[in-house]
Amino acid sequence: MSPEELIVDKKKHVISIRLDNTDRNTVQNIASRLYVRESEIYRFAINFLLNRIHKLNDTDCTGSDLLPLFIEFKEELHQSFNLKKQQLFKIINSGNANPDKFVAMVDIELLVLPEHLVRQRLLQREDAIIFKHHDIKVWLDNYFSDKYRPTEISGENNKTNHQ
Repeated sequence: MSPEELIVDKKKHVISIRLDNTDRNTVQNIASRLYVRESEIYRFAINFLLNRIHKLNDTDCTGSDLLPLFIEFKEELHQSFNLKKQQLFKIINSGNANPDKFVAMVDIELLVLPEHLVRQRLLQREDAIIFKHHDIKVWLDNYFSDKYRPTEISGENNKTNHQ
């Protein structure tokens, strides 16, 4: 990379976002409490989020690689983006050159359903009932780990959290 390209990459850009008064007041209060500028809170929040969802920026990360992310942010992604199962299917499986990582639509549906329906569906599945847990995220993670990443996490380790 040439010195000119490096300088271009270091430039900061001004962006505009819309926030409701409650969110803006919250940011201002946090900034005040931390004795920092409001802009530092916005940068921190953006960097924090980008680090948490970094897999979405990695084109090699597809299929079952993305399941932990979508389990962790299930409610937040649904509330913020209202993703439908077809959209999520494309996000998870698009460009997936490795068929071993393909995630079935029946499992993707579990990521867009409310908790009570996820619990009901998992209770109806023999391959999921053995991972039953009171926390739906743990239950989904254990079920998906066994089904899509059996070599990374042994089923025996997952079964220890059952209830």
